[in-house]
Amino acid sequence: MPENNRRRFLKKAGAFSALTFFSALTKPAWSKNLDSALKGAEGIPALDLASEEDFWYYIQQSFTVSPYLINLNNGGVSPAPKTVQDAMKRYYDYCNEAPSYYMWRLLDQGREPLRQNLAALAGCSAEEIAINRNSSEGLETVIFGLQLKAGDEVVAAKQDYPNMINAYKQREMRDGIKMVWINLDLPSEDEDYMVNKYVSAFTSKTKVVHITHIINWNGQILPVKKIAAEAHKRGIEVVVDGAHSFAHFNFKVPDLDADYFAASLHKWLYAPIGSGMLYVRKNKIKNLYPLFATSENPLKDDIRKFENLGTRPMFIEQAINKALEFHEMIGSERKEKRLHYLKNYWFDKVKNIPKVKLNTSFDPKWGCAIGNVSVEGKRPGELDSFLMDKYHVHTVGIEWENIKGVRVTPNVYTTLKNLDVLVEGITAFAKS
Repeated sequence: MPENNRRRFLKKAGAFSALTFFSALTKPAWSKNLDSALKGAEGIPALDLASEEDFWYYIQQSFTVSPYLINLNNGGVSPAPKTVQDAMKRYYDYCNEAPSYYMWRLLDQGREPLRQNLAALAGCSAEEIAINRNSSEGLETVIFGLQLKAGDEVVAAKQDYPNMINAYKQREMRDGIKMVWINLDLPSEDEDYMVNKYVSAFTSKTKVVHITHIINWNGQILPVKKIAAEAHKRGIEVVVDGAHSFAHFNFKVPDLDADYFAASLHKWLYAPIGSGMLYVRKNKIKNLYPLFATSENPLKDDIRKFENLGTRPMFIEQAINKALEFHEMIGSERKEKRLHYLKNYWFDKVKNIPKVKLNTSFDPKWGCAIGNVSVEGKRPGELDSFLMDKYHVHTVGIEWENIKGVRVTPNVYTTLKNLDVLVEGITAFAKS
């Protein structure tokens, strides 16, 4: 961060107005300092702020992560900030005072405002957003709800998420559709290569293309919009797996030109575990069957038909609003720049170590927080175990199709000291 920006940040962060004084009476110390840090960050470019540890320290204090374990597997599921945890616990207590009353007559009334808030972040109409439990549920709603018949073809990649692969295979077994699998050679910064891999698989029988926005195994971002444009030229519907992209880097869902998009909100939005979102383009809702039957016409033109889940944990659902507030407090661009900075920080420190190979792009167009690393002659599980046993660093070993390595996923609460321990561990392992 340029020194003049740093001085400006520290000077503004130190300012204490009458308003902040009175609010301080009811706020914990870290919260008061976070307020000051946010004020101090005003006007500072997100790219400069990405490396300002004084600012991110106060963001880190919003979390309650263990001091005994360095969690670098946020790609699986992220911890929620304390405000989200507290909201969920508070709503849970309400529910247990009189469940049927507080759940169905009070908390359930919050779904429409929540729908509006999610739509605002997604950049679409609230009438295109359904609230569910995770991206697998959202995507399987689409996969099993599409009106496909025997002989219809679906194009997908071997690097897609297993739940989606298995769902399509089940439709293939049950309904006689034909799956056409492409195999991506990753990482890649060649847009034409990635687009052509999909387009070359399209035929006159192709009805659907499934695209993973960011490959969970190694953090590769795919050029969804360009693939979608080619698909739509041919009358092919576009399903996008946004489990790892939504609230991770800055984009609006309609900009992808997807017909269907699903995300897990307990990953990068930091919502409670077991919360998700499904986007269905307005003109596609009517012809998509819901995964769980409704009491009315299953082909009605209402996004709410995808929310008929029976009794659900409304205390989890309503706490999503606090996660949205936290995300908006940081800002999408600031968050993206910080996450990319953290990935490249440790990448830069290990890239020249003999035998170490990096399996994710440095370029923000093709990668963000998730990084994948491997060591020549060693299995991913060996490095994963070494980091945990010797350094208390939690990662995950990946061996899927042609992607092999250890996935490392820092988050906004991750410190540079945490990443220095990771680098020490990788260095020691590569020399062993």
